[in-house]
Parts: sequence; structure tokens; C-alpha cells
Amino acid sequence: MSAFPSRRLAAALGAVCAFAAGPAPAAEPVFEIPPPAQDIAASGAEARAVLAGGCFWGVQGVFEHVRGVKRAVAGYAGGPAGAADYETVSGGRSGHAEAVEITYDPGQISYGELLRIFFAVVHDPMQLNRQGPDVGTQYRSAVFAADAAQRQAAQAYIAQLNRSGAYPRPLATAVEDLKGFYPAEEYHQDYLLRHPESPYIVINDLPKVRNLARAFPARYRDAPVRARP
Repeated sequence: MSAFPSRRLAAALGAVCAFAAGPAPAAEPVFEIPPPAQDIAASGAEARAVLAGGCFWGVQGVFEHVRGVKRAVAGYAGGPAGAADYETVSGGRSGHAEAVEITYDPGQISYGELLRIFFAVVHDPMQLNRQGPDVGTQYRSAVFAADAAQRQAAQAYIAQLNRSGAYPRPLATAVEDLKGFYPAEEYHQDYLLRHPESPYIVINDLPKVRNLARAFPARYRDAPVRARP
């Protein structure tokens, strides 16, 4: 496989052409949303959350800059183990979504706060089966709940946000049971950190990191953690 997968390369080149032909693309949206009314109480030295919000390069890249996150790994969730590879998932029929497993310290950040960042700056949760230039069920917005507590917290927060008026349309985010998480190929790991000059990253993902710093200054850290030290 190439270091820059072909489907995303085509999207990036199209974005670069549009960028060169006209004004800079609009900044990624920031949704001003309240904290969750219902959260999960802190316990233990670490916990995990699995979230999907489009291309995993950007989702991983944002959470690697969140204080309290110990590690963020790009991968696949929602489908069977035998279909957990990039070429199969890219076909859109594997059942998987590109997802990120976030290992975090509950004493520093809660599950609900991770969800707040996810819904505010990581992606546009109103988009169904797409994010930006990426289209298909593999780019769906989803929270993969590992247990009943995560499922209840996620469902309650989505309902709260839909009532809040913060979004012009209902959220498309699904809450799915986590049946397994499968790390992606090595060339996907820490992609934003290793390729900050990539056209796709510059246009689609670096604005999300800047939005994190502006919207959540107390949660932002300039020195990121890495999935692969």
C-alpha cells in the first residue's frame, strides 16, 4: 500500500485544486455546546472510549492533543475481525467505521468531556455517513459503547444536545455496542503528527486541532501523545 491511500489522495487533490483556484476554505465549525448533564463517575487509573467521526487521521490527531488522554489509536469498529483492513473498509461494505480508541485518565478528564470535545470540534455530527470529502458508512458518526454506562451517557448527551438548540439539525450520531476494536495499519498511526504538510491534513484536520485549542484551552496540550512512540 502507498503511504497516502488512493481514495483520500483523490479527495485531497480535489481540495487542493479548489484551494488554489479561489479563497481559502472555510474554517471547520465549532459548536458551542453545554457539558453533559449525565456523566460517568471517575474510577481507576485509565479507561477507554471508542469514537468514530469521519477519517480517523483527524479524530486521532485532535485527541492526541487533549490533556488527560494517554493514547489514541486509529482503527476499525463495528464489523467483523476478518474485514478490519483499510482496503476492505474503504469499500464501504465491511460494517466497520474508521474509529479511534482513546485511552484516558478518568482523574483528569471524564467520558462526558471526551464526548463534548467529539461533538464540538472533532467532526460535524449532523452529517450522515460522511465527513467533508469522505463519503460512506465507514465515515459515519458513531459512539461505540463498551458497557451500559457508556451507552446511557452517550444516548443521554445526544438527546440533551438535540434539545439544546446548538445545532440546526438533529444529530446523526449512532450509539452502537462495541463488539471489538481493531488497530489500523501502521502507516495510519499518528498520521497527522507525521504528515502535517499533507494537503488533506492541512485542509481538513489541522483546523480541528486549532479549534480545540481555542474552544477548550484548559483541555488542550501543545505536546501531543503518540500512538506509536
